[in-house]
Amino acid sequence: MANVSTYLNFPLKTEEAFNWYRSIFNPDAPLTLMRFSDTPIAENLPEEERDGIMHATLEIIGGHVLHATDMLASMGHQVRIGNNTTLHLTLDSREDVDRIYTQLSEGATEKADPHEESWGYWGVCLDRYGIRWMFNA
Repeated sequence: MANVSTYLNFPLKTEEAFNWYRSIFNPDAPLTLMRFSDTPIAENLPEEERDGIMHATLEIIGGHVLHATDMLASMGHQVRIGNNTTLHLTLDSREDVDRIYTQLSEGATEKADPHEESWGYWGVCLDRYGIRWMFNA
């Protein structure tokens, strides 16, 4: 079923931030953390980035879910306003992703067209108003 969540990016501070958010919003909620060291990508990362968070999930209020990742300097990532907060759309089909992505990416300043990744069909764009959207099916 389609849903909308919020995706946050941090400079190797995801675990710290999510423990803090959990203490504020929902201390009993499970916190899911997947580390880069749990994936094959870790062998290509500097030691100080391997324990970073590849994907975090935390339910906060009313079923709203926060997701996050640590952006990695070794991969040229830099957290800044414009890429630190993303509206994350999980859609029911690739066709839905393609349709909405095509419209939202018109005039986009940054984008990765939808394509297959290990977790599914994925894309992202920073729309003409500076809002970042992520798409998954």
